[in-house]
Amino acid sequence: MSDVTTLANETNCHLLNGCGFPAPGLHSFVFEPIFTVGSFEFNKPMLLALLGSIVIVGFFWAAFSKPKVVPGKLQMIGEAGYDFVRRGIVYETIGKAKGEKYVPLMVSLFFFVWIMNLWSVIPLAQFPVTSLIAFPMGLAAIVYVLWVGLTFKKHGFVGGWKNITGYDKSLGAILPLIVVLEFLSNLIIRPFTHAVRLFANMFAGHMLLLMFTIASWYLFNGYGIAFAGASFVMTIVMTAFELFIQAVQAYVFVLLACSYVQGALAEHH
Repeated sequence: MSDVTTLANETNCHLLNGCGFPAPGLHSFVFEPIFTVGSFEFNKPMLLALLGSIVIVGFFWAAFSKPKVVPGKLQMIGEAGYDFVRRGIVYETIGKAKGEKYVPLMVSLFFFVWIMNLWSVIPLAQFPVTSLIAFPMGLAAIVYVLWVGLTFKKHGFVGGWKNITGYDKSLGAILPLIVVLEFLSNLIIRPFTHAVRLFANMFAGHMLLLMFTIASWYLFNGYGIAFAGASFVMTIVMTAFELFIQAVQAYVFVLLACSYVQGALAEHH
């Protein structure tokens, strides 16, 4: 149960009522299981992830199951979204020739991340699934495995390690330092930062929305009403800003994924 739901149930929790401000925190990201099977617990974020997957598959199935030369509205929207990722991200980063085979994966990643982010502003859902680190880590792991696999497939075992560590004899005395730094950066830090960038933005955004939403209700009493109005306006502003950030983070996540693939396919000199 989220803080907003809890506060709505505590109708007397207002300023001047002797009720302390119920500030959001880490507990805002913990949910009671909807059902449990053995040691497996199915909770709200899992449900939203499942529903998001169904929405994406259902939309693209409806848009492209019976494609027409003159597209209808649904097909037109689907083509626009698909083409945005294909041309605006994959082709621009990897190139048309090499990137075409990775378009389906990148389109899937983009819309999945976007929908998982978008749940934050959907009534009743009101929670960005990607604000739980496990989901971004899982997606980053997919990209990581793809990148490592492509690197060794393209360059072989020795060439793959050279590509990952930036091995270049012309670096001279600093070569050992560069190798160590590149190894740590690519194999250890890269998947971590790929996931945390998405997680941190969605976590912070959800905290801000919770803060202003709860404050609007808490201040709605006595002389606090004026401040409640200001907080409500900020809630609307932050919601609009969050919509922008949600799309940007989906774009950045896929852009980085494409850059990693491009690096794996690039010739090592």
